[in-house]
Amino acid sequence: MAQSSSSEAVGQALQVDVQKIDGAKAGTVELPGELFEAKINVHAMHEVVTAQLAAARRGTSKVKSRGEVRGGGKKPWRQKGTGRARQGSTRAPQWTGGGVVHGPSGEQNYTKRVNRKLRQVALRSALSDRASSGDVMVVSDLRFDVPRTKDAIAFLDSLGLSEKRVLLVLASRDLNIAKSFRNLGERRVHLLTVDQLNTYDVLCSDVVVFQQEALEFIGTGTRADLPVRDEKNEEVSA
Repeated sequence: MAQSSSSEAVGQALQVDVQKIDGAKAGTVELPGELFEAKINVHAMHEVVTAQLAAARRGTSKVKSRGEVRGGGKKPWRQKGTGRARQGSTRAPQWTGGGVVHGPSGEQNYTKRVNRKLRQVALRSALSDRASSGDVMVVSDLRFDVPRTKDAIAFLDSLGLSEKRVLLVLASRDLNIAKSFRNLGERRVHLLTVDQLNTYDVLCSDVVVFQQEALEFIGTGTRADLPVRDEKNEEVSA
C-alpha cells in the first residue's frame, strides 16, 4: 500500500490505457483525479473495512443460561447441616453441566455505523492506492456471446492477470460474464457491479479492472441498468 505522505491530491486526471478483450490497446481514458489521485487516508480505510467485516458476522452463536438448561429442579442437598456450601440447583453456572453466565444469546448485533462521507473518503483512498501502484485497468469491449469459462480464462491471460486476484467492476449486470467467471472462484476473480464497489473488495484485490462504461458511475451508487432519480426524487428512465 502506498504511504499517505506521498499521496496528496493533485486534482488532475490520470491517464490509463484502455485494453480490448484480446489485450490489444484501444486508446486511453482519463480517470478523475478526485477518485484516483486523492490523498490516501489509512484511518478511514481501517474504519470502513472494520465495519464491513463486522457487518458480515452472522451473530448466531448461542449458549444456554441456567434457566434454559434442562433439569436441576431439585435441591441437591438440604440447606443446613451437611457442612457443605448451600446449593439450590445443579444447573447453576459453577456446576458441570450448568448454564453459562454472560454467554452469547444468538441475537448479537456487531454492526458499526459509518457515515457516508467517511465511506466515500475510504473508497477514494483505496482506488488511489491501487492507481498509484499501476493496478487499475480499463477494458472497452468486455462482453461474451455465451457463458464460457474458457473465454474468461483467455481474457485474463490476454491481460496478464492469470496469477493475480482480480476485482472486475461491471457497468451493469451481465449474466454471460457472471457465469463465465463463476467457475474460477471468488478468490481468483471477484465480480461487482459499479454500484457495489467498496473499500474492502478494492483492497483485497491485486488488480482492479473496470468496464469502460462503469467509470462514469463510480461513487454515484447506481449503475447503467438502473433508473436514475432527479433532484425531486422522481424516477427518470436511464
